[in-house]
Formats: sequence, C-alpha cells, structure tokens
Amino acid sequence: MNSKLSYAIAAILGSSSAGLAYAAAPAEADTGDTIQEITVTAQRRTENMQDVPITIQALTAETLTQLNVQTFDDFVRYLPNVTSATSGPGQGAIYMRGLSTTLPGTQGSGGIGSFPNVAVYLDDQSGALPGRNLDVYAADLERIEVLEGPQGTLFGSGAESGVLRYITNKPKLDVTEGNVSAAYEYTSHGDPSSNVQGTINLPLIPDTLAVRAVIYSDSRGGYINNVPGTFVRQCTDTGIHYASYAACAAGAAPGTPLPFATAQNSASNGSQVANGINTVSYQGFRLGALYKFNEDWNALLVQSYQNMRSDGVFYETSYSSGTPAQPLPDLSVQNYVPTYDHDKFENTALTVNGRIGDLKVVYTGGYLVRNIENQGDYTNYTRGVYADYYQCTPPVTGAANGTCYSPVNFWRDVEKNTHDSQELRLSTPDDWRLRGILGVFWEEYKINENIDWFYRNAPACGATVTSNCFVDVGPPNANTPVTYPNVQVNNPSIRPDNESYFDDIIRGFRQKALFGSADFEIIPKTLTLTLGTRYYKINTTEVGFSAGSFACFVPAGAVAPAAPCVGNQPPNTPRYADSNNETAANLNANYSGFRSRGNLSWKVADDILLYYTWSQGFRPGGFNRGALQKTPPGASYTYQEPQAFTPDTLVNNEVGWKTQWFDHRVEFNGAVYQEDWKNVQTELFESCCFGNLSFVVNGPNYRVRGVETQVIARPLHGLTVTGGAAWNSSSLTSEPPLRDITGAPITDPRIGLPFGAIGSPLAQSPPFQATLRIRYDFPINTYNAFVQVGGQHQAHSISATSRTNVPNQPGYAYDEPGFSTYDASVGIAKDAWTVHLYGENITDTRADLYENPNQFVDAKTVNRPRTGGLRFTYKF
Repeated sequence: MNSKLSYAIAAILGSSSAGLAYAAAPAEADTGDTIQEITVTAQRRTENMQDVPITIQALTAETLTQLNVQTFDDFVRYLPNVTSATSGPGQGAIYMRGLSTTLPGTQGSGGIGSFPNVAVYLDDQSGALPGRNLDVYAADLERIEVLEGPQGTLFGSGAESGVLRYITNKPKLDVTEGNVSAAYEYTSHGDPSSNVQGTINLPLIPDTLAVRAVIYSDSRGGYINNVPGTFVRQCTDTGIHYASYAACAAGAAPGTPLPFATAQNSASNGSQVANGINTVSYQGFRLGALYKFNEDWNALLVQSYQNMRSDGVFYETSYSSGTPAQPLPDLSVQNYVPTYDHDKFENTALTVNGRIGDLKVVYTGGYLVRNIENQGDYTNYTRGVYADYYQCTPPVTGAANGTCYSPVNFWRDVEKNTHDSQELRLSTPDDWRLRGILGVFWEEYKINENIDWFYRNAPACGATVTSNCFVDVGPPNANTPVTYPNVQVNNPSIRPDNESYFDDIIRGFRQKALFGSADFEIIPKTLTLTLGTRYYKINTTEVGFSAGSFACFVPAGAVAPAAPCVGNQPPNTPRYADSNNETAANLNANYSGFRSRGNLSWKVADDILLYYTWSQGFRPGGFNRGALQKTPPGASYTYQEPQAFTPDTLVNNEVGWKTQWFDHRVEFNGAVYQEDWKNVQTELFESCCFGNLSFVVNGPNYRVRGVETQVIARPLHGLTVTGGAAWNSSSLTSEPPLRDITGAPITDPRIGLPFGAIGSPLAQSPPFQATLRIRYDFPINTYNAFVQVGGQHQAHSISATSRTNVPNQPGYAYDEPGFSTYDASVGIAKDAWTVHLYGENITDTRADLYENPNQFVDAKTVNRPRTGGLRFTYKF
C-alpha cells in the first residue's frame, strides 16, 4: 500500500508542467455484455435507477470519463431536454423540458432577478443564485443526476422544473487509492488548453477514519477575437436630441456620422484589441473526512473550494460598431473596455448518518459562500434612448451645438451570496411494505449585490466646474436634503464621477419546511402507491438603495449642490427619490402552502416498470426596484409597476416506463408528460414607455406537452449504443394584459403583446433534441482499447418570450437556428495507465447557443470550435 502511494506522489511531484499535459481520467475496460446497474438517491433513498418512478438522466463516473467531462458546458450537450442560456461559464440559467421565458443580463440579476426554476445541488447543498448557475468542476464525482419534472416535495423551492445534482465521491475506510490525470488540447481558431487533477483516498485509522482529497487546475484558451473598431456617434442615435446638434435636427440619412466627430465624442478600441480574449481557468480542491463511530453511526465533513476566472466574452457579434456597420469575421467582437467574471465559492458540509431502532437518521448541514466580481462592456448602450442625456451637454450661450463626450460605457457587478441550510430526515427500512420518509428543513439565504453603471461621461461638478455638469450620485448622507431613515446599503460611499446609476441591494430569504413521503405496496413487490407533501413557509425581504443621475444635471447659470445627488434635485420631487429607497419601502413578503406529489407504479415484471406521476413545483417571488407610476410620452394612461412578484407554480402529469430486455442487454426508458406553468414570472423591458429599468411581472400561463426516450443497447460483445431524444411542444395558453391604474387594459401599439401571441412557444425550448453515442471496447494483445463516436442535434428555438419591437434592446426575441455537432475518441489502457485521444465538435460547427441583446448589441453565445486533445491517466 505505501509503495503504491509513494510511487503516485513521486509521479505527481516529479513531473514537469509539460509532462503534466499528458494525463487524464482513465478509460475503464469492458466488463461484460449486460448493462450495469446505476444507483441513485433521487428520492432520498439509495435505489436502482430503473426502480425510481420519475425521469432521471444519470452520468456515472465512468461515463464522465468516457465523455471527457470537466464543466457544465462539457456535459449539458449530452442531456436531451436540458438547455441553458448563458453568457459564459457560471453566467446563466439551466432549463428542463423547455420551461424558460427570458433571461436578463447577469448584471444586477442577484438583487432583482427571478430565482432559477432548476435547482442545482452540490451533494445536499443548494447552490441556487438568480442568473448564475453554479458551475462545479467535475473532479472526482461519483455521478451527476438530472431529475426532470417538479421535485418540490423532496427538494423544495427552486426545484420547480427539475434538479441537477453533483454527487461527489466519499472517503473509503479501508482502501488506499487515487489517480492523477492530465490533458493538453488545441482549439481551432483559438489558443491551447491544459488541465491536471489528482485524487487520493487514505485510511488513517483502520475501519474508523479516512480522508479523501482532490485538487485540480484547468486553463482553457480563448477563441473569441476583439478586432479593431471605432465607435462614432450618429445622428440616428435614439437619444442624440439631448445634444441639440443643429445638423442632426435638420435630418440625416441612417448611418450618418456626426459631421464633427472628434476624439472626444468617438472612441477606438485599439488598447483592447487581442485574439483569444475569452480565457477561463478553474482551480480548486475538495477535502473530506469520514469517521465511523460504530456500525450504525458515522459523520462526514467536507470542505470544497473553487476559483473560476474568465476574461473576455463568450459571444460573437455579426456586425461592427462603426459607421456604417460592416460584417465582422467569424468569432469576433468589438469591445472597448476589459471584461471579466471572477467567481469563487467555498462550501462546508456536514452529514451524519445513523440509526435509532429500525429508523435511519440523516442530518445534512451546509454553509456556502459565493463571491462574484463581473465587468461588462456597455458601449453599445450609447445608441439607446437615454444615453446621450448622460454623455452630452446642451449648447452654451452663443453656440450652435452641444458637446458630447466619450461613448465608452461599462458596468461592474460585485455580489456575495451566503447560503446556510439544515435538514433532518427519518426513514423506515426500504423493504417494509409501508415505508416512509419524514423531514424538517431550514435555510437562510442572503444576497449582497452592488452593481454600478458607468455611462455618465459628461463633466462632473466640482471645485472648478459648477454648472453644465452632473452631481455625483450615492446613497443618502448628511448632505441629502430629504431625510432617508435607516437606509441599509453595502457601499455607503459617493460613487465615482462617471457613474450614472447603481443598485445597492441586500436580499434576504428564509425558509422553513416540513415534508413527508410514504410508499404503500398495494400488491407486494408489484403495485405501489406513493403520496407525499411539503409544507413550506418562506419570508423574503429586500433593503437597499438605487439612484441615478437623471435628475442630477446642473444647467448653465445654476449652482451645483453638494454630493450625493439622490434623484431629488429639481425638477423632480422627493417622492421620486423615495421610490428608489428599498429600505423605506419595507419590502417584506411571506408565502406559505403545500406542494405535493402522487405516484402509482406497477412492476409488470422484474425488468418492466410502468408509472404515473402527478407532481407540483414552485419558486419564490421577489421585489422590483421602486414602484413608479409612469405615463408614456403621448399616452393617456398611467402604468403602475408592481412592487413585488409572487411565486409561480408548475403542475406535472407524467406517464412513464422503464424496461430492460434480452437479459439486460437493452434498456428502453421513456415518458409522456404535460406540464402547466402558471402565473409565470416574466421580466419586461419597455424603454419606449416605462423608462429604462426592467421589472418582473406575474402573468402568462404556458403548457408543455412532450415525449422523451432513453436507450442503451449492448448488441455485441464490447459494443455499446447509447441514445436519447426529447420532443416538446410549448405554447402560451393565457396572456393577461398589462393594466393601467384604473384597471383598463393597455393597448399601446408601441408595447404590442409583451408576452407574445396565444400559442407562442417558450424560450430556449427546441421542439426536438437528440444525442447518440456508439462505443466499442476490444482487446489488443494485453491492452484494452476503445473507439467512440457521438453526435448531438438541437432544433431551432427562440431566445425570449417577450416581444419588444426594438432590435438589439433587452427583451427582443431572436430565432436561434438548429445545429448538429459530432465528437470522436480513441484510447488504449494497460494496467494502471490509460491514453485517450479525443476530438470535440470535429466538424467545427458554429452553434448559436443563446442570442440576446442584453448589452444593446446582438450577441450570440457560441460553442467552442473544433477541439482535439490527448489525455493520460494513472490509477493506483
């Protein structure tokens, strides 16, 4: 045992960085012709996946190795009926069965966005965060479980349409084992990548105490190029009237630049030009210790840490920002400021397993801390409705034109999330005819977010500039002429000179729940009825302050007041400023109720299970910034933005089957379902009529009808065929109109149908998805070899359900074309060593994964171009 451990440590420490580029997770040799059993804990019990009456997709450790999976983007393409809308690693949302409306930009999503409707778990710790999926690096995982359909009874709020679970390997008490793995990759049109990871399991006290540790480092080269460009203001910019330019007032053809564009009011991105700007790295570790008190009781303590750092953007834009716009090369953008996303999390988890008589006792507790700093380019906002108000000053006396300043804009988002959860479960033995689970759950969740928007480029008022300038913004202080009692913010400072707007928000969420589920075998081992319910009580709160510069301009001849300006300087009133004071609004809401499930499963034969499931899911509500009444220009109505949005709900009816045939050589599973999504939370952005802030409303109802299938076959010795497909038909079934303050429907043609027409599909909801893999394992003398090919197809979808009429503004819906991609790999193994050569996206297909205008430009998140790699693995 010690010699194996010494040999492994020497191999790690003695390798140069070049040598480490030659290793990875080993390929397992073929062990037989039958399909291996997969155990899962989807129902809080350890069960054979074929006996669980819900739709589950499971990627085992062996499968993850075969697919060369490290991150979420690596494995989501192998999961039919799972999609995502992301702007980069950890910067988006996950959807199941097409249940998606629209996704705002990641900027500010923590404080004001809806919670995701798919729950992400690291073992038993939830990692939910609005607009930002927890991207756990797949090192030393036992499996990944994907539970489709509402899981509200056992997993609570957020598991509305499903659950994604990362299940880690636990320490083994009597085994010394480990592995080291490393790989080197090239990417077409981009830069190379490399990764290395090592795992070790050590018993410290025989049959009593063991530790397990994994450490990893992954550096991925970029493939998006920031090409040279110049941004010049145009007379057709929506807000150029704020500059009072005589030439523009006289009328100009589309695309006409200002006749006096200068270095002051235009911009070049020369300092940011570079190739392969979207690099990303993952570094982290996980350390677990398992202590066995006796045959009935043990405790597991696990500490996880991950630091993900990405630079650049993961989207391409089709056209330049210049005048006139020109087509850009493949995989190109024109950005004017540095962009990045730094995302760290650490999680401490304790699990205690025991028995009291016949009852099994499980306690799980976790404390997750996630810190994010994210910066994005916002220069194209200069083409927006209000941008020139903050970037241009009107003509001074005797001048024909106003003065415009730099059009370069950006935002910076700093977010901290803490998540404390505790759960206690009691369960009866699995072989009882009447068996059950009873649990209590408590969690406290807090989001501290401060997002600053930097697009106020006109002069700031100061000692030498006292008029024709802007007063700096900030939370209220002693200089504020209106009293704002007890304002709570993360950053009490006056903001920098070029900051135009900020949201400084503290969002709280506390939940208590009691849940239970019981199974009764009506006919022993044949017909089983399952009933379960969850009673929850949720308290949501929000405090903070939001302020902008819209009322902070000091015209010529006036005297600038002391900073900060909080939006209540003339001509606006204190009421306007108070509406942005989340603390004063006393935002506190309570929700409670039951979410239940029922299931009838029929074991027709040992290898045939038929089932019917009815289940409910939900996600919590939240609050909007302010609650302003707005009368659009030229309109005779006034609209009241809602102060809060309430939980939405999902009801699922599903008939499914799980079968195995020909002595477990063929497995065929599937389900037919209907899901009704009601009171759906939808984010709207209507700059034409309701100002420049997005807000969330409850309103539309949707229905999804679908079929999904999974097939595994081993027709010949060493040959495995794995496939899956999903067909979905989604439609809007009811669309309540927006109503004015009198209750009358709003029929403003500028708004149109904000949720789309009846029958419109959901967003990111392709009608068809499929995946197919064929693998052949075979011996070559004393070696074990394999060859594998695979493909994935996704039909077209739309990017948003909202129907904003203005292209390249948030809420605009794009058509995302369908695509197919292909992978291939070969490998050979002997004893403890494995060599794996692989190619991903071998046809170099450019897949439009998510198209959005959240940065006021048509941005298409695309998949990584053709990638080839070589991986070496050593196990001991």
